[in-house]
Amino acid sequence: MERGEFDNLPGAGKPIDLGRPGDADWWLRRKLEKEDLTGAMPTSLRLRREKQDIQQTLADVRTRELARDLIEDLNARIKDSNARQVERVPIYTRPLDVDEVLAEWQRRRDDPESPRPAR
Repeated sequence: MERGEFDNLPGAGKPIDLGRPGDADWWLRRKLEKEDLTGAMPTSLRLRREKQDIQQTLADVRTRELARDLIEDLNARIKDSNARQVERVPIYTRPLDVDEVLAEWQRRRDDPESPRPAR
């Protein structure tokens, strides 16, 4: 430290991001994001990420019908993945509540002060 070898490291002076409380796989998610290995993710984990990011996906959608189609498509892929479970460790994902997601999408559209999902 005296020689300054630890100066200017990424994240210096900032708190360590340990992910979301209760997320035991925070480090794995961060590694996949950093290395852009999303294509290498198991299907079930990729679908969980899509589910988590649904409002971001819908941010620029202009019609309720298209938003519903995107949500229902994701739900169909989740149900298919749950039925197949070809990975060694099955990871089941609950489908989205279409009406609930649409209500949140509509709320974000109607409230210009609402923060847009991060990209």
